[in-house]
Amino acid sequence: MTRKLEKFVDQLPAINTIKPLEVKNKRAFYEIKMEEFTQKLHRDLEPTRLWGYNRQFPGPMFDVNKGEPIDVKWMNNLPGKHLLPLDESIIHHEPEVRTVTHLHGSETRSDSDGYPEAWFTKDFKQVGPFFKREIYHYPNRQRAATLWYHDHAMGITRLNVYAGLVGMYIIRDQEERRLKLPTGDYEIPLIIADRSFNEDGSLFYPSQPNNPSRNLPNPSIVPFFLGDTILVNGKVWPYMEVEPKKYRFRVLNASNTRGYQLYLDSGQSFYQIGTDGGLLPRTVKLDKLVMEPAERADLIIDFSKYEGKSIILKNDLGSNPDPNDETFDVMQFRVTKTLTKEDTSKIPKRLSTIPSLKTGMVAGYRNLKLIESNDPLGRPMPLLNNKKWEDPVTEKPRLGTTEIWSFINTMPFTHPIHIHLIQFQILDRRPFDLDFYNKTGQIRYTGPARPPEPNERGLKDTVAAPAGEVTRVIVRFGPYSGQYVWHCHILEHEDHDMMRPFIVRE
Repeated sequence: MTRKLEKFVDQLPAINTIKPLEVKNKRAFYEIKMEEFTQKLHRDLEPTRLWGYNRQFPGPMFDVNKGEPIDVKWMNNLPGKHLLPLDESIIHHEPEVRTVTHLHGSETRSDSDGYPEAWFTKDFKQVGPFFKREIYHYPNRQRAATLWYHDHAMGITRLNVYAGLVGMYIIRDQEERRLKLPTGDYEIPLIIADRSFNEDGSLFYPSQPNNPSRNLPNPSIVPFFLGDTILVNGKVWPYMEVEPKKYRFRVLNASNTRGYQLYLDSGQSFYQIGTDGGLLPRTVKLDKLVMEPAERADLIIDFSKYEGKSIILKNDLGSNPDPNDETFDVMQFRVTKTLTKEDTSKIPKRLSTIPSLKTGMVAGYRNLKLIESNDPLGRPMPLLNNKKWEDPVTEKPRLGTTEIWSFINTMPFTHPIHIHLIQFQILDRRPFDLDFYNKTGQIRYTGPARPPEPNERGLKDTVAAPAGEVTRVIVRFGPYSGQYVWHCHILEHEDHDMMRPFIVRE
């Protein structure tokens, strides 16, 4: 595991914006190559062997406008052997190295969604059973939002993402531009992820669960993984020099398992203006920001009163943290740059109008249980509605209809649940007696339903479903029909077997 590394010695890297190879008939075309390379992730670490989009970790950022479609050819130029421990007991004897990219949060036709079984190998020599096209089409018809792209290959998403296959994707529109938010050099992506390293600087990922039984294969999938260092934009505990003015940060939790409770050690607040699906109705002032894997938060931080000071973005580890745990720090802001010009950006109170999905007719209600289970080897295998990936499809909403999905979490920890294709609205969460449920199989509520937090009242594609609670979301299925997936975004769970297909019927 990682030796102790000094914090705040490397500058936060800028993420470059990718340019199209060509533009024809107002449609831009891009090529992205997935390749193995080395990158220095900390001053005192040897260069780390990684997999990345265009030889970068994180990958290049897409910056596109609403209504301007793009085409992307994703190319697998990776070696034939995986650089991380591969559990062959769960990969269904597929090729060892296979990839498929999912644009997370995008309203995209199913053949461009990054379906887990639409994987392909180097030069498309082998393809999965759902592979349909080499070039993906992204319409970008949805409202402005911070999306992200990452690998989604069946059974090895946790390894491919951990190896470095992640990147950010921003859609912009005129509504957002009219708000006079911080822009240009004052709008910064922050892609947060945890990793562990071996002494030689290579990535560490466990090949066995803690205290494995003798009948497990080696390597064997682990039920979760928390790295012991925090990276932002591909650097371990970086610092950023800022001017004493307002900055906009587009924050993504790209960790496999780890959730964060972010706060600033200066005691100042965040101003959250957006979430997964774009702008919130109103700005929300927060002292602490909770982010599960795959969630995004659009924040404004005002450094104007902190000239000459250093401020640490912290991670609250709870009341009794392990004294050896270094992950309470994320990065450092140094308010040491000279103010170049007057700050004319705003923190608006009102941001956007989001019509409620509750005003329409609800065509269906689904109770979907998050259940503890074990695989034939005795390993933890959480399931959705007690179904495995290969079981027949049970969720078949009709195109254009609205449904309410209730996630009933019968397990003792939070799961971030992601639904492809759509952006939903959170209705409420209601606690129930988990011990009573485990004894009787019946739901007995222990309190009233509570509405979503103020910073959850926009459009979402990933929702935190806490332990012992029923989390309800309202979903309008569209704009496309086809086969998609919904799953837990703890990647170790998604790979084994907490993921299910659903079909949007015509």
